[in-house]
Amino acid sequence: MENQSVENVRWNLGDLYAGPDAPEIAADGLWCRERAGKFSRYRGKVGGLGAPDLLDAVRSLEDLNERAQKLLAYSYLYFSTRTQDPAASGLFQAQKELYSGLQRDTLFFELEWTKIDEDRALALASDPALSKYRHHLMSIRRYGPHLLSEPEERILAEKEPAGASAWSALFDKMLSRLEFGPNKRTESEVLSELYHPEREVRRKAAVELTEGLESLLPPLTHIFNTILLDKSIDDRLRKYPNWISSRNLDNEADDGMVEALVSAVSSRYDIVERYYALKRRVLGYDDLFDYDRYAPLPGLSQEKYSWEEARETVLSAYGAFSPKMAGIASLFFEKGWIHAPVRPGKRSGAFSHSVVPSAHPYVLLNFTGKQRDVMTLAHELGHGVHQYLAREQGLFNSETPLTTAESASVFGEMLVFRHILGKMEDPAQRRAFLCSKIEDIIATVFRQVSMNRFEEAVHNARRTRGELDPEFISNAWMDTQRAMFGDSMRLLDHYRIWWSYIPHFVHSPGYVYAYAFGELLVLALYDKYMREKDGFEPMYLEFLASGGKDKPGELLRPFGIDLSDPGFWDRGLSIIDGLLHEAEGETNA
Repeated sequence: MENQSVENVRWNLGDLYAGPDAPEIAADGLWCRERAGKFSRYRGKVGGLGAPDLLDAVRSLEDLNERAQKLLAYSYLYFSTRTQDPAASGLFQAQKELYSGLQRDTLFFELEWTKIDEDRALALASDPALSKYRHHLMSIRRYGPHLLSEPEERILAEKEPAGASAWSALFDKMLSRLEFGPNKRTESEVLSELYHPEREVRRKAAVELTEGLESLLPPLTHIFNTILLDKSIDDRLRKYPNWISSRNLDNEADDGMVEALVSAVSSRYDIVERYYALKRRVLGYDDLFDYDRYAPLPGLSQEKYSWEEARETVLSAYGAFSPKMAGIASLFFEKGWIHAPVRPGKRSGAFSHSVVPSAHPYVLLNFTGKQRDVMTLAHELGHGVHQYLAREQGLFNSETPLTTAESASVFGEMLVFRHILGKMEDPAQRRAFLCSKIEDIIATVFRQVSMNRFEEAVHNARRTRGELDPEFISNAWMDTQRAMFGDSMRLLDHYRIWWSYIPHFVHSPGYVYAYAFGELLVLALYDKYMREKDGFEPMYLEFLASGGKDKPGELLRPFGIDLSDPGFWDRGLSIIDGLLHEAEGETNA
């Protein structure tokens, strides 16, 4: 790893399959089909199974899903770094179709299980033989009121690969092929220049981003409309009361809890306005424009991090909190579980894919050496550590709802932030770095809630107005963004279409509030850690290792956190307010 160029930091997918043509891929696909056929022996019998036979059925279904998801994960990871390759796209599509077919052929289990009398279901799930799967089995039942008949569910499963997921893949392909400006840069490259210290560079980046998006606005609008329509049909068929209810159900968060979160955050938009008023004064600008949002403040280091420096920074910060956490994170570097360079055809952004418990997670980055790339590395490795620890729960219990999925990633960012800040002695540098962290929190909490408000507007409008034109969507975008920024920032005309490149709107409708949820939760956890360090680390690692084996509220109970308390969100918001007061104090000193 010494002096390793980031260009060489490419993941080794050989732990999954030797290559896209590996014979094991076809063999595993055949195994999955055969296993799904054998699983049909439980059809019509789920309601009469005793605990031992129900355990056998659950284990068989878990094994089948593990193998199928391994195929799907490999094909997605392979595709994500070469979205312009028809063969990679074909492999990914083939595995999506296989997975859809398997879901179709085994969905009878879920349907029959949800129809069992509640008392009998609870008794079965509480049997000692099924203790490991109790939460999983009872969680399935929460979907009971929204499930259709088996013939209807089979049709929906059959058509799924040609539905929303196909449009999502098209979205990725289009944006990964799009070239911005005369230098034909990637999306990741042009977005990174919105953080440039020179205002004219930021302005040109904003213009180039807009011109590139405008060239694809009709198809991007069509994709977005189709996603909106697809979800509205699904919600109507399944009788969900509103556009966000299905997402809340997935997150094991009731509508009231989410409404309380959104209301609490949007009621504190004054924090956003105060911060950007502060930033405008520090920069000495008469007006702050949208492309100035991420302008670095005077004193912020513009030095580029080498890959080794980024690695050392993150591992040192992790290690100071938990040697075990650092040890797991180091595996990603040592064993080739990271893909870091910016490359044509690679999808933008960053993620950590959990893959399956029998393997391990993989992390994708677009690393350019900037300080914020180090924070992104910290974030994704937090996800990776969380996913790695949760593997011990098995497939059905390892996946966490989105509401707690950000717990380790945002915590990891906070560890690295405090690690870097602790080494800074220059007051201007400290203030600039503190403000950069506040900006990240604003983007994670307030901006995500404003985007939730945007999604609510367009999802509801699509259900009453029909297809939405770009002007309507752009107006909704500007209205919800202006509500957050107030008079602190001037949003120019080019900003109107910047909704069109945000992948969460296409890939995971309703997802974005989970970032705010996770950030405010972590701020509360980190505050507890700073006040009560003794015993916190093992309790925190146990929480991460629990994955999704119980309800989020139950897993967080040892920390004294009550997610049902509407005032809980005010606790995290007050911490953000405190950080801003700290920055204001240093500015006025």
